[in-house]
Amino acid sequence: MKHLIAFAFFLLTFTSFAQKDCEYSTNVKDSIGTYKVTPEYLITEKNFGNTSNYIFFSLAQTDGLPTLNLLSIQKSKDFIKANCFDKNSKVFLQLQNGKVVTLIHINQENCGTLLHEKEYNNRINTGIFMFMKDNFEELKKSPVTIMRIKYLTDVEDYIVRGEIVSEMNGKTYKPATYFMENIRCVE
Repeated sequence: MKHLIAFAFFLLTFTSFAQKDCEYSTNVKDSIGTYKVTPEYLITEKNFGNTSNYIFFSLAQTDGLPTLNLLSIQKSKDFIKANCFDKNSKVFLQLQNGKVVTLIHINQENCGTLLHEKEYNNRINTGIFMFMKDNFEELKKSPVTIMRIKYLTDVEDYIVRGEIVSEMNGKTYKPATYFMENIRCVE
């Protein structure tokens, strides 16, 4: 009886700490190659006055090469300046353990798209960033605390919180541990 109780306890403990399955918004495998992308995940949200800024991450794997897709959405009643990505753009992630991980933008200039609504201007910009081999493993070990994005003409810093409840959709996100929970999906 003791063995049965110990075995049941072991199974319950094991399943409670098991990792969740990877979820993909795109998962294609054909004669050309493979491509899979995780769903967009809110990393930071800033709402101030008439302006809202959102940054989403998704992880992609193209024929075995992992990349980070960054989606920036800005909404304002005022003019929105363009923050362009170019070959020198980078994303710096400072980890809780003090290490800094650098991701390098692919060699493709992108200033996003400006869309006008009745009352609001919207700018949507995307960037694809490559992991450096020596720091890929660090993202599995420690939460992210600060993110710096180097654009063509500007640098912006963001505090990456442990948990946020989005004002946009009411969902709860855990951006600090995003890589710890999801990077295995593109290895």
